[in-house]
Amino acid sequence: MKGKILMVIAPEGFRDEELFEPMAVFENNGYKVDIVSTKKGLCTGMLGAKVEVNKTIDEVDPKDYKAIVIVGGVGSPKYLWHNEKLINLVKEFYRENKTVAAICLSPVVLAEAGILKDKEATVFPAKEALEEFKKYGVKYINKGVVRVGKIVTAKSPEYARVFGYEVLKTLENS
Repeated sequence: MKGKILMVIAPEGFRDEELFEPMAVFENNGYKVDIVSTKKGLCTGMLGAKVEVNKTIDEVDPKDYKAIVIVGGVGSPKYLWHNEKLINLVKEFYRENKTVAAICLSPVVLAEAGILKDKEATVFPAKEALEEFKKYGVKYINKGVVRVGKIVTAKSPEYARVFGYEVLKTLENS
């Protein structure tokens, strides 16, 4: 095993393939994946996937992981945006020079953590997400996946697999 990757999902309304496709990429390349959310128990995806989560965001020790990957979906603005614990976790991973990644609506969490200020990034182009990017000084780029150093952002589920491989590149080169 090359190390562990932390994947964060909303307890409901996470985007199924944004969890499962990158997770398959990570596991097929020798990484173990832990899935956490804002609460323990059964979490439900937008397309109906059910995932049992045994650990919450507050129980995470960044020292145990090489990367944090935040999954998107309609549940992201409700449960993950403005979540102080998650924002602090993102800041900690970033301070420790670990990979920080988010897809779809979740790059807003990275913006809120202040780690995207004056950097190029992408996000699902919903009005609220673009407003948050502007508020936090992020240079929005309308691309599928954007990687700046060890920060990876992706726009939508269509890019989930490519996103997984971009995250992998940041780990293989560190």
